[in-house]
Amino acid sequence: MKHRLLAVVAAGALAVSLTPLAAAPAEAAPARYKNCTALNKVYKHGVGKKGAKDRVRGKTKPVTTFKIDTALYTANRHLDGDKDGVSCEKK
Repeated sequence: MKHRLLAVVAAGALAVSLTPLAAAPAEAAPARYKNCTALNKVYKHGVGKKGAKDRVRGKTKPVTTFKIDTALYTANRHLDGDKDGVSCEKK
C-alpha cells in the first residue's frame, strides 16, 4: 500500500513538473527602420537616447522635440550620422 501511494505521489509530481507553464509575453522589439525617411514618417523629429543633445554647427538651433526612447534609438543607431545620440533629427 505504501509503495502504491508513493508511486501515485511521484507520478503526480512528475506530471505537474512536465506541465508547460504559460510564458510571459515577450516585450515587442523596437522597430528598425531602413532609412531616415521611414523613421521620420513615424517620429517627425527623430529618435534619441535618454540624455542626448542634438549636435549642431554655427547658429543653427538644436532639435529638442525628438522622441526619447533608448531602446528605439539603439535599434536605429545606424541612422545617427553625427553620433550625437539622436537618429534622424529634423525640425
